[in-house]
Amino acid sequence: MKRLHLHIAVEDLNRSIGFYSTLFGAEPAVVKPDYAKWMLDDPRVNLAISQRGRLAGIDHVGVQADSAAELAEIANRLKAAGKTTLDQEATTCCYAKSDKSWVVDPSGVRWETFHTLGEATRYGEDEPRDTPAPAATAGACCG
Repeated sequence: MKRLHLHIAVEDLNRSIGFYSTLFGAEPAVVKPDYAKWMLDDPRVNLAISQRGRLAGIDHVGVQADSAAELAEIANRLKAAGKTTLDQEATTCCYAKSDKSWVVDPSGVRWETFHTLGEATRYGEDEPRDTPAPAATAGACCG
């Protein structure tokens, strides 16, 4: 079953952890010095926040797949919609290793579809900021 993913850049990580913990009635599943993540079932969402020197606000949205097959299905739908995807294998971001497909929607919103393979000990690379293209880095982020 897929899970909606939201990644929000925040100005004050500790204050934001307090806010989202109260909002969802749950503590984050992952807390790092610059990052926190909730894996909620009600609503079914993977909410990540980070304090990494970006403008505060929605950084990107996405869909987390439970399997490689689900990820391939979503990526194929994006391609069928006429979008160019940036596909990445075994990339490290947000303290996790994942396979991913990135796309930018018609309004310029960055979408990430991903299947998490396991945890990582470092944050990893920043995700692509522009329209996915083959020239983009393979170490892109997030999930």
